[in-house]
Amino acid sequence: MSGTRSWSAERHALRRALKRLDTQTVTVLLVTAFVVILQMQFGDRRLFRLEIAPLLGIENPDLWSWGWWFGMQGFLGFVLPVVLLKLVFRQSLQEMGLGKGDSRLAWQITAIYLPIVIVGTWILSAGSDFQAQYPHYAPAAHNWRFFAIYESLFLFYWVGWEYLWRGFVLFGTRRTFGVYAIFVQAMPFAILHMNKPLPEALLSIVGGVALGALVWRTRSFWIAVPIHAAQMLILDFWATLRIRSGGTGGLGWDALKQVFSTF
Repeated sequence: MSGTRSWSAERHALRRALKRLDTQTVTVLLVTAFVVILQMQFGDRRLFRLEIAPLLGIENPDLWSWGWWFGMQGFLGFVLPVVLLKLVFRQSLQEMGLGKGDSRLAWQITAIYLPIVIVGTWILSAGSDFQAQYPHYAPAAHNWRFFAIYESLFLFYWVGWEYLWRGFVLFGTRRTFGVYAIFVQAMPFAILHMNKPLPEALLSIVGGVALGALVWRTRSFWIAVPIHAAQMLILDFWATLRIRSGGTGGLGWDALKQVFSTF
């Protein structure tokens, strides 16, 4: 009998614990894990090249495969979470982080940040490990038309990637975690950078917290998109110029003149 009473007490305790959970917070965190796995499995570029491109009759699928990856991230990271928060939890645009927010402050901070990014990415692009990774689509480093198409497609990725963390997780869990939601969204974001060059992987911790804090303060996720997209675009641009000119390691004025000599 005592064992039966013990299991009964455990069931009651479990029910009480489940009732105390915030349904939206639990759903957001579980769906985020689901989205990351789906993106890795079905947004995979290799899957597109081997399975999807032949069905569509695409003979040269490399650039298309990047568009597939970017588009899947845009859908899974932005469209799906927005539909969930709107239709299931009846969130307003402002509650979802899709409102205008304090746009004046956001753009002021962006104006201060961009010169730092230009200088910082110039320094990072001098490393051979960065030139080996950027642009991710290697032909873009040798063809400006490919570069423009690739970077334009990349915008779909940034909307989905940024909203997943700085929108869905940050605003979707804030009523449970409060300001600590900034750190909740930053940690998995940083972990997903583990295979990047070490300086970028470490900076992703700082960047995740800083972007989360900026979005929290401005009450809108939108500012995270141009900040992160510009950061990657400028890094790709510097790496491309260095690859095309052979100016791999210099940082001074002579190196700058050398890379721009490719135009």
